[in-house]
Amino acid sequence: QLAESGGDLVPPGGSLRLTCAASGSMYALWTMHWVRQVPGKEVEWVSTIYYDGDKRYRTDVKGRFTISRDKDTLYLQMDALKPEDTAMYYCTNGNWEAFRPTAGRGTQVTVSS
Repeated sequence: QLAESGGDLVPPGGSLRLTCAASGSMYALWTMHWVRQVPGKEVEWVSTIYYDGDKRYRTDVKGRFTISRDKDTLYLQMDALKPEDTAMYYCTNGNWEAFRPTAGRGTQVTVSS
């Protein structure tokens, strides 16, 4: 099971650290993703960290966001936030394109002055 937290309302240029608590004996072997969704739009991929620590980012967050993990938690450090980063953020494993948000999941990030 996965549970996100850390979202908040921040001004442009601010920072947040999102956390995804993971339970599962095989977590260390999972490829993990952060994805986000704005109401009325499709889920979009944000970042991936592979079991070997390799990392990938969408172009518009590269250099501002940092994905990391420890033994049972996934993180997303978000710096220099922009209004266009406003979304509900989710963590997921496996095929992120198959992810469908469900009630009670996600953490809201709002970037606004």
